[in-house]
Amino acid sequence: MCGLSGEINFDGRPADAGAVQRMTDALSPRGPDGSGIVMRGPVGLGHRRLKIIDLSEAAQQPMVDADLGVTLAFNGCIYNYPELREELQGLGFRFFSHGDTEVIIKAWKAWGEACVERFKGMFAFVLHERDTGRTVIARDRFGIKPLYLAESGKRLRFASTLPALLAAGDVDKTIDPVGLHHYMTFHAVVPPPHTILKGVKKFPPATIRVIEADGTAKDRLYWRPDMTRHAEDAALTAEDWRDRVLDSLREAVKRRMVADVPVGVLLSGGVDSSLIVGLLAELGQKDLLTFSVGFEEANGEKGDEFVYSDLIAKHYGTKHHQIFVPHQRLMEALPGTIGAMSEPMVSYDNVGFYLLSQEVSKHIKVVQSGQGADEVFAGYHWYPPMMEATDPVETYAKAFFDRSHATLKTQLNGAYMADTDVSRALVEAHFAQPGADTPVDQALRLDSQVMLVDDPVKRVDNMTMAWGLEARVPFLDHELVELAGRIPPEHKLAQGGKGVLKEAARLVIPSEVIDRKKGYFPVPALKYIQGPYLEMVREALTNQTARDRGLFDRGYLDTLFADPTQHITPLRGSELWQVAVLEMWMQQHGV
Repeated sequence: MCGLSGEINFDGRPADAGAVQRMTDALSPRGPDGSGIVMRGPVGLGHRRLKIIDLSEAAQQPMVDADLGVTLAFNGCIYNYPELREELQGLGFRFFSHGDTEVIIKAWKAWGEACVERFKGMFAFVLHERDTGRTVIARDRFGIKPLYLAESGKRLRFASTLPALLAAGDVDKTIDPVGLHHYMTFHAVVPPPHTILKGVKKFPPATIRVIEADGTAKDRLYWRPDMTRHAEDAALTAEDWRDRVLDSLREAVKRRMVADVPVGVLLSGGVDSSLIVGLLAELGQKDLLTFSVGFEEANGEKGDEFVYSDLIAKHYGTKHHQIFVPHQRLMEALPGTIGAMSEPMVSYDNVGFYLLSQEVSKHIKVVQSGQGADEVFAGYHWYPPMMEATDPVETYAKAFFDRSHATLKTQLNGAYMADTDVSRALVEAHFAQPGADTPVDQALRLDSQVMLVDDPVKRVDNMTMAWGLEARVPFLDHELVELAGRIPPEHKLAQGGKGVLKEAARLVIPSEVIDRKKGYFPVPALKYIQGPYLEMVREALTNQTARDRGLFDRGYLDTLFADPTQHITPLRGSELWQVAVLEMWMQQHGV
């Protein structure tokens, strides 16, 4: 829901109203229903609104509570806001609106930094106190809602997207070798605080930062998943875990129905989204809108999974929309898809979600989606090898990394190459942290806290919000994730992965969807780059801008051009598409 922006100067200079306006305007697709800017001396906040909860003007942002002396810009949804509002009213707070935005203001005043631990939802917010000059920045536990920062001296700018910060101007656009190394190695995942640019940082998930009037700041990590076994769980059977998972997921789905507008489902036909539809049907949801997308086949590979999404739609009698994308429409959508990326992202899913969201936004403003289930319940192919891994870092890197540090040295221009293998070091550091009992737990924790944030979750946020559509992800309900962390790995790895979730699903949805081969969002034309797609990426990588930048070794690019289908990463991605997206993104955003 929405997009936020702003500037704070810690040396007393007035905030730049023009810069705040440019950032806010750049966020207009995220919030087509309203716009607001509040300028108060050294502080300027901007907001674009997507009306989902409290549709009245009383919930307009940035929200100013004159009595409490607090101004707030907020993006997201606090699902338990009605309960929190009732509790705050019991403490004597009076409300002038009916949504979740004002609840954040009152919660900050009532509970201080601890307020974020009470929020069940997805959020990024910046709050400013008039009387103390203090600024508070926070992001939800899984980074479902994005927040980017650009600091220059005593000036801090922030926005929901990186391109919005670029629109403000005065940003160091130099490529960050660490961010580039992660992009090329860690399957385009660039963990915070890094981005591909030196001048822009990402605010980390599950973090609250309090900045005093003079600019001194303190961060606190307020949540982390516990991936250890509990003594009180020792006697639980597979059936016990199944039932607990189903109960928790049922609550997570119900929680994400809170809205003053209808809520639909992005239905891929896989077990995760199908289970969401089934649970909504259990909850009595009528006339549920569901949406699926498919693509023209390429190189003999099928580009849709309509047989399964149609099965679920028919079984539950949903109002189903099937969207088929021929090659021509796919080509036409690629510039818009890349333009919607806050950062370059390599997954083929991006264009799928972009086109799906375009269609969905014509019918509805809010959807639930199945992201997160694989990272929480061990659905990916690299988890089973972790079970017996004697060198967990090496096992993980071999399955996940797109290339080794040594190989990357031969593909990048040396001026852009990080001095050390920063991507492997990041995995080593995460695996070494306490709180994960086994290599499987270590990999699940890393993926749910790092990979998930800057790949599937960011992808869905960017592509849905490009069309003013809000996506909610029940599998990332933090209480469900805490429960999953306690489950012994063998229950999750059963049945080829997600065993405990599949058993829960058997109590709800048809088995044909559960016992099928695992599918992905197939866009074969971008995996087997041929014909016009090859010409498009060749032009992007060989035009004068690309030559002047000199990011990649020319011999490496020539090898990719000669036979793109022979250069596929361990995660079934195209190396040529990976380097092309990076160059196209930078050119489109003036980097």
